[in-house]
Amino acid sequence: MEDNPRIPMETAAKIIRRSIYTFLQNYQFFTSVAALLAFPFSVSILLSQALVPSSTYLLPTVYNRLQNLFLAAGFPLSSEFFTILNLKLSQTISSSIFTLPFTLTFFLFAKASVIQALNRHKQSSPPSCISIFNPLLFTYVCNSILIISANATAFCLLFISFNFLEGFGFSSRNNLLLLSAAGIVLYSVLLANALIISNFSLVLSGTERSSGCLAILKACVMIRGRTATALALALPVNLALAGIEALFQYRIVRASHRGQTPSSLMALEGMLIAYMYSIILVLDTIATCIFFKTCKQSSCVDQEGRYPYKIEIAGEDINAGHVSLKVSHELP
Repeated sequence: MEDNPRIPMETAAKIIRRSIYTFLQNYQFFTSVAALLAFPFSVSILLSQALVPSSTYLLPTVYNRLQNLFLAAGFPLSSEFFTILNLKLSQTISSSIFTLPFTLTFFLFAKASVIQALNRHKQSSPPSCISIFNPLLFTYVCNSILIISANATAFCLLFISFNFLEGFGFSSRNNLLLLSAAGIVLYSVLLANALIISNFSLVLSGTERSSGCLAILKACVMIRGRTATALALALPVNLALAGIEALFQYRIVRASHRGQTPSSLMALEGMLIAYMYSIILVLDTIATCIFFKTCKQSSCVDQEGRYPYKIEIAGEDINAGHVSLKVSHELP
């Protein structure tokens, strides 16, 4: 039997190359977005990592609250895993609180501008990022709930596992170390999938005007079977962002901790590092948009691979109280 023709799924390397090509093709526009919209958010992110650890109220308060929560749940606080996890979670939560005003304004406007520019051919009127800002905002709020739920799920599974070991007398140091290593893997997998779905749903929300839980549901349906490609796209972006954050810590924060007097040259260097961070954020949005278009073009197949079909979510009238899934088969 002859196979049905399908649109091949692009690899992560091809999507990255197309993203860089698209960025260079519209260099002036995307660099303007990075300089005007993404730049304030990048500055807030980098400054939060310098100011939050030295905070005398916010970080210690969050750290003590999480420690009390872990203690009440019965987690072994003597484990290095929970000590490191508590510290990193406290820093992440404190940094998110510090940057929240910039996230809900500059970050979302930057994403909306890039998404609207890449879908300009679909618009009959001149592109305006304001028209898709509200769906992005609502979807971002739902994404935050999704990430909190992923963390809660991971902690619940760890709580059951640690108490199971303790109940059956397997509470030795080696067993705790082994379970902590497994917990790191489990937590990383859950959080990585939640972050990928969140990033994908933001692009889907801006492209298809869906918002909130519906955008997350569509993202889960479209990304199914393509998680490896999504992870391969997210890895270099996150490594680049982490590298830029480390560079800021080494060049700016480390110099200030040594008692070096801030100068105009140091400020200029910090602005350049923040601009590099903004460029990576714009490239990430472009890559996610291209990945979204690739997912939409490629057809899904059933388990035997004989009947291509496309999944569409119709009936998006939330007020009417119904959402239906439409599966349309493509005959060869």
